[in-house]
Amino acid sequence: MGHHKLEHFAENLTFANLFQVSYESLKKDGFALRGRWSEHFGNSNPIVLELGCGKGDYTVALARIHPDRNYIGVDIKGARLWRGAKTATEDKMPNVAFIRTRIELIESFFAPDEVSEIWITFPDPQLKKPNKRLTCERFLSRYKSFLRKGSPIHLKTDSQELYEYTLDEVIPAGGYKVLAHTADLYNSDYDGEAKLTQTFYERMFLAEGKPITYLEFTIN
Repeated sequence: MGHHKLEHFAENLTFANLFQVSYESLKKDGFALRGRWSEHFGNSNPIVLELGCGKGDYTVALARIHPDRNYIGVDIKGARLWRGAKTATEDKMPNVAFIRTRIELIESFFAPDEVSEIWITFPDPQLKKPNKRLTCERFLSRYKSFLRKGSPIHLKTDSQELYEYTLDEVIPAGGYKVLAHTADLYNSDYDGEAKLTQTFYERMFLAEGKPITYLEFTIN
């Protein structure tokens, strides 16, 4: 393990905006802020999640654009989360937080109706394991447990297969409504929030000439 990574892990423990909870502790005691995130943020503003947030660049960027919303990035990689947590700390951004956990456990961190929006930005498409895709029904059912009815879920990905798979998941199924979708975001007439900022991976994919797909839908 690199020296800088060890330093980052140590610094992660000092960030008030980064929550790291062991599986054992979560199962035994639960998460103290579940249903009480307003106590951490000091307000009852809408909560927006970025799942698989990586370095948190999307979480931080959207939080700058919308200071009247609270943003929480979720990822399992502490070395990645260090960058977002450090930036938000140094820039004194009280509307940003991060959780280090597996997304399989995500409903342990939020109470019913506590979340108002979800962004899924460039997740692993899990081409050989559909039941691990963050937009499969197994995960969508988890989001239903805490997402307010009618709230949007956004998917941005360079994976045409994941994009088409998700469309096939939500269009025929009952209880979902597709609000927008395009197989080539930056060559479309879409003019919504998905074009406001780009992740590290998104910039890399665009430089390689890969089209970015986008899908917005709600769980009704």
